[in-house]
Amino acid sequence: MIELLYGFYKKSASMSPRDLEDADAAKELRRRKLAVFLSITFGYGFYYICRLSFSVAKKPMMDEGIFTATEMGFIGSSLFFAYAIGKFCNGFIADRVNIRRFMFTGLLISALINLLLGFTAGFWFFVILWGLNGWFQSFGAPASVVAISHWFGGKERGTYYGMWATSHNIGEAITFIAIATVITTWGWQAGFHAAGILCLGMALVILKFLYEKPAVFGLQGQATEEDKTDDQREGKLTSQHQAEPQAPTSSPETEKSLNVQQFTLLKNPVLWILALASAMFYVTRYAINSWGIFFLEVEKGYSTIEASTIIASGAIAGIIGTFASGWISEKIFNGRHNMPALIFGVFHTIAMCWFLLGPADMLMDTLSMMLFGLTLGALLVYLGGLMAIDICAKATSGAAMGIIGIASYIGAAIQDILSGYLIESSKVMVDGVAVYNFEQIYIFWIGASVVSLLLAALVWNAKSPDAAMR
Repeated sequence: MIELLYGFYKKSASMSPRDLEDADAAKELRRRKLAVFLSITFGYGFYYICRLSFSVAKKPMMDEGIFTATEMGFIGSSLFFAYAIGKFCNGFIADRVNIRRFMFTGLLISALINLLLGFTAGFWFFVILWGLNGWFQSFGAPASVVAISHWFGGKERGTYYGMWATSHNIGEAITFIAIATVITTWGWQAGFHAAGILCLGMALVILKFLYEKPAVFGLQGQATEEDKTDDQREGKLTSQHQAEPQAPTSSPETEKSLNVQQFTLLKNPVLWILALASAMFYVTRYAINSWGIFFLEVEKGYSTIEASTIIASGAIAGIIGTFASGWISEKIFNGRHNMPALIFGVFHTIAMCWFLLGPADMLMDTLSMMLFGLTLGALLVYLGGLMAIDICAKATSGAAMGIIGIASYIGAAIQDILSGYLIESSKVMVDGVAVYNFEQIYIFWIGASVVSLLLAALVWNAKSPDAAMR
């Protein structure tokens, strides 16, 4: 079994380099880069459908008396804890495996889990399956980042990373509109079934169109000088006259070099400061993703469709922030990401205050959520990955994402438990109707945004080891 799995996830061999001055080779390179970009963008977006289905189903399930807010907090945290550990482990693994099959596996099993959840209402069954879902959800981001590192050079990587990061907005928008409509029409079970079916189809798309790296097709010549430096460090094929295909990773020297680089990364204090800043940011991110619809329904009196539409407006606006973040940092801030991260962090905190403390008004709540989504999209790019990639070698980009990921999703997990507890503990029954007090929630969520901003301000002038070699 182990040999079978090893063979399935083993990286493909590099092929003999082709002359990219040839029109056909150049055309193939453009076509495959586009296919890779679209596969990871929409593929990872669909990961979110299977991750957020439970968030939309919370109020209907609570209305039916299936789970309390505290129980839902524990169920939600099971995904985040598993995702945190999984993203850390799988970030290191993604640097070493066939990312096409790796990303396909994660979405496939996540889809099957969602299908199963539509047939049960048992608390521990939900905890176990939702936690298992978190583990396989953690396959998506590391595989995507490794793909970006291999297919796009240093000068274009920030832009493509920013565009890829719109994937979460795509997934959130689909979930908060389509899955919410399904749940409202046919019930919460149908929401899980719809999420599973959609993601099964997308898993097959990933398997078909996500290519590992240019060298598999003899397209090594697309590499920038930065990429060639990394390839030399990793012991990969770089000669433009290699006659036979070679496996990209097999020598003990290559493995030893990668182990040393990954271990060095673990000792980098700047990376851990970024990880803590991202953890606090993820408290605010998943506070809204996990409890935003419930908050709007309970505190401001919106229907499920109205609340979902408001939250979805943030996801749609986030596409702009995410898409533009790389361009803004490269064109306006000369490739630096710390200053725009601080600017967007300030407006992110403002948006949280506006959304939580403002009166119920469809237009104002929608505008506040759009500002929240806009800033969240940009901060996901900066705090959630790009600033970490800036300070690591390309060979360890998956590991860097793993470190950021484990901190981020532990923050998200703790948020779900505390939010569920604070919401449940504030509940009082008035004439048979549950009434909630969100004052402690305001302090918790807004405070996390402020702390994230302060931590991000500590990170300046950090550089990648690749920069020292060039």
